[in-house]
Amino acid sequence: MHPSVARRYFARELLTRVLPPSWVPYLLHLRPRAWFIVTAHMSVGFLLANGLDFSAERLIRWALATLAWGMLGNGGTLAINSAFDRDEGDIGYLENPPSVPRHLALFALALMALGVPLALILGWRFSIAYGICFVMSLLYSVPPFRFKARAGLDVLINATGFGGLTIYAGWAAIAHPLTAPMINVGAAFFCFFVGFYPLTQIYQMGEDVARGDYTLALALGKRNALRLGMLGVGMGFVFLALEVGLRHWTGRSAGLILAFVAWTAVLIPWYLHWQQVDVAYEQRGFYRALYAWALTDVAVVVAMMPLT
Repeated sequence: MHPSVARRYFARELLTRVLPPSWVPYLLHLRPRAWFIVTAHMSVGFLLANGLDFSAERLIRWALATLAWGMLGNGGTLAINSAFDRDEGDIGYLENPPSVPRHLALFALALMALGVPLALILGWRFSIAYGICFVMSLLYSVPPFRFKARAGLDVLINATGFGGLTIYAGWAAIAHPLTAPMINVGAAFFCFFVGFYPLTQIYQMGEDVARGDYTLALALGKRNALRLGMLGVGMGFVFLALEVGLRHWTGRSAGLILAFVAWTAVLIPWYLHWQQVDVAYEQRGFYRALYAWALTDVAVVVAMMPLT
């Protein structure tokens, strides 16, 4: 067993020892590993608006946004998706998922609802973003809507929520109006998620077929899904390059070149060998793309965060 996988199963075993066994599936289907990823992405928007102001008031606003968006809203969204998908194979951020507990959907909905008063504390901009994602989460996973099973609507929901609105939520937590650089940065990460989303589906195509879901990756096929991945990522860097050219043409922007190289290192070999690679490679490709995404987040902060 790979050491990283062994560590994750150790953590699961530890939870089983600490918590009542019936609680553990509820916690695991919240996919805590994703909390850190979504919170980090949201924090990019926060840092672009906040700069180096780490006063107690600003840190409290970040903590409330993290709890509302990164944990309650995001965790509830992923859990309600699990409640209706009932996957048996590996899913995003959770290998070998436990059986779906009976009340998971209700539990997930309650967590998402708990995020609403926190969102209201952070102001109307954050609240609107949270409300949009709340509704999209239900439309995405819950019958009879279940947009995740409709090619095109699935990527639109995810690119809007995880791509554009998550980074905007960090910005909105400071109660900033929508101005530069958030307009181009938000558009860029919408495009990045258009490119990233098919990568989350390619290795799950077998289960999607068995469940009767007609996802974007199934509609396009693996080769064209990877082409969309490259197109989305390329358009994301076009928006970032536009922002750099207009307002951030300094040495601090050099990290964006490294981020671009990281994405190409993931996508180009995958595309060139798409017929030969197996499901394990496709799953690793999804996680490698997450690292490229993380590097892009860091590069954007370094390039565009105000230092005054």
